[in-house]
Amino acid sequence: MKRHLISAADLSRDDALLILDTAEELAQVSQRSIKKLPTLRGRTVVNLFFEDSTRTRISFEAAAKRLSADVINFSAKGSSVSKGESLKDTALTLQAMGADAVVIRHGASGAPHRLAEWVDGSIVNAGDGTHEHPTQALLDAFSMRRRLGPLDGRRVTIVGDVLHSRVARSNVLLLATLGAEVTLVAPPTLLPVSVGSWPCEISYDLDAVLPKSDVVMMLRVQRERMNAAFFPSAREYSRRYGLDRDRLGRMPDHAVVMHPGPMNRGMEIAAEVADSPRSTIVEQVTNGVTIRMAVLYLLLGGAELEGGAQ
Repeated sequence: MKRHLISAADLSRDDALLILDTAEELAQVSQRSIKKLPTLRGRTVVNLFFEDSTRTRISFEAAAKRLSADVINFSAKGSSVSKGESLKDTALTLQAMGADAVVIRHGASGAPHRLAEWVDGSIVNAGDGTHEHPTQALLDAFSMRRRLGPLDGRRVTIVGDVLHSRVARSNVLLLATLGAEVTLVAPPTLLPVSVGSWPCEISYDLDAVLPKSDVVMMLRVQRERMNAAFFPSAREYSRRYGLDRDRLGRMPDHAVVMHPGPMNRGMEIAAEVADSPRSTIVEQVTNGVTIRMAVLYLLLGGAELEGGAQ
């Protein structure tokens, strides 16, 4: 693996499978009464979050602590950032403190890439603007693989606000690397201009693709990033692109429903669908800790540990 995880495109098929296989082994640790490993003892992981987050921040913190790393949580609110400190000055401060890994979430696309130029430690992208969120794609692939087996040839449908979704881009790139066939379904106004160059199919008709989908992943409509009217109304959007009980019934019996969270229940996904046995939404949160343990383990200590194990 490379020193940083900034984009899902950075991962070769072997890299991605190594992370998934490592996570499978680490998942057994999560089932023990004592969930800690001494793997990263003495290493420092900084969680650098410039945007609000619940699942991702807590997940990375839990992952680092289970590997016995020292964790420093940095929130932009209440820090020198609110006084006007730049990203570079924040990075140099972290560098001076000897951070071995920096997990960054930032509202500006490309921020993790710039940070990697300024610090010596490993950078993990926990979401940058509307660009990418590679560990979310990894945990989604891990969740799919646990339910459906190998992903080669599996048909994955991603539905909703693709334009503002960093999760969609990372999932398309990673799933294509792993051999899955991805279809994006959204209104034309919620697809990026560059989507034609992505390794996936495009559809505007959800009902047409549901019967042949192994996985249906619903995306949240990100109103906080919208500065224009991208669809007529919430009711109209839900009618055409929401996953309700009737649409769930049109999916194959083995197919699963996913959502990266947080959800707008009643808009892109009905509450009864989100809570059904075919939903992996709670599993995705559990798997998030495991996959992030695997990423930190491989970036900060995996090579030495593999060598020691042989």
